[in-house]
Amino acid sequence: MTVARKLRDFLDEQHAPYAVLQHEEKFTSPEIAQSLHVPGREMAKVVIVQADGRLVMAVLPSDRYIDLTRFADATHAEMVGLATEEDFRRAFPDCEVGAMPPFGNLYGLDVFVAEELTADLQIAFNAGTHTELIQLAYEDFERLVQPKIVALAR
Repeated sequence: MTVARKLRDFLDEQHAPYAVLQHEEKFTSPEIAQSLHVPGREMAKVVIVQADGRLVMAVLPSDRYIDLTRFADATHAEMVGLATEEDFRRAFPDCEVGAMPPFGNLYGLDVFVAEELTADLQIAFNAGTHTELIQLAYEDFERLVQPKIVALAR
């Protein structure tokens, strides 16, 4: 599998400069960041959350964990929990499970980004596969996704 077609087409249509980095198959963001020498704070990982019965995307640095209590407070959701692979597998048909890019807007999901990521000049993230990463200016990510910036990491 290669970079998710939906993502590549969108970035190209929006004239957003990006780089695709190849790496050995890895399944966790910290492993990927380490193998490519990307600082953990610049490696964005995606966590899919069930918030009041709907799927939403949380994006945070790979060296942080999602704090569901903070997430619920920031999003005003009454019921939050981590979604299972079975919950979200079909939402990302062109992606390998667990390698979704932080572009929930392309898949009909609201996107919430951790405040910490906004300080980065560029971010890196899974490109829909467990062997490819995209590097993109954070400014372009924010312009293209228009995420809600919240306190969600610990």
